[in-house]
Amino acid sequence: MTTMLFPRSSYLSIGDHEIHLTTWGDPAAPALVLWHGLSRNGRDFDTLARHFADRYQVLCPDTIGRGLSSWSAAPDDEYTIPAYCGHAVALLDQLGIAQCRWVGTSMGGLIGMALAGTPATAERIERLVLNDVAPRINQSAIERIKAYVTIVPEFASMADFETFLRTVYAPFGHLTDAEWRLMAETSMRRRDSGRISSHYDPAVMRVFAEQFQDFDMWAIFDAITCPVLALRGAQSDLVEPQVAEEMTQRGPKPRLVTIPGCGHAPALNTAEQIAVLEGFLAGI
Repeated sequence: MTTMLFPRSSYLSIGDHEIHLTTWGDPAAPALVLWHGLSRNGRDFDTLARHFADRYQVLCPDTIGRGLSSWSAAPDDEYTIPAYCGHAVALLDQLGIAQCRWVGTSMGGLIGMALAGTPATAERIERLVLNDVAPRINQSAIERIKAYVTIVPEFASMADFETFLRTVYAPFGHLTDAEWRLMAETSMRRRDSGRISSHYDPAVMRVFAEQFQDFDMWAIFDAITCPVLALRGAQSDLVEPQVAEEMTQRGPKPRLVTIPGCGHAPALNTAEQIAVLEGFLAGI
């Protein structure tokens, strides 16, 4: 196994921010961006990134306000999809990447959708995977997500924190014990008290709670022209079945694949889930 199959950590200056990036694979290989969900970070993709590191330069950023990236002094302006899109384009520009394949989970899918459906940035996205996200998302699921992300609990031990993650993110599907432990270790920070909490800016979730009302990105979705693969967790409450089916009839008319044993959102960490991505990303 070469060093290309191990993660490399770097920090990019983008505007007023320092954005953390985990990179896998050969920098000369085609670029594959894996962008995480609302309260998560780029290390969620370690299993998937390692798999594809022998054929792509795999980029796994931490969105501002999460993981090891900086927090915003203007959260109402910067913890938004348009701002994240600007950071994504700046990241690609700094790395000299004109075009990439994009796999986005939940919020990461919305960023990819916005880039691919906006004329000024559409050519940057060669192929797009939307992992359990849609142009219209179920409001009751938004309320559920608000319930656990707008309150940041604290824990006395890593064992307690990992138990919390296993409960909250059970809809991700099957993770190994090692993957759950990695999630805990890459999701935690110690507070001044020494207790443990999740590693994100609480303002991210406040802005999410305030801004994700009457959400509708159909116009953006309909403008996408690149190939799209839509994934939906079989028990997802975020993407309703009728909305997923409507996606297949509009805009880029993606192929829809339902992932069994998952809700919101499939972790893309099993051989079966990764196999779904293989041919699509290769253009086969």
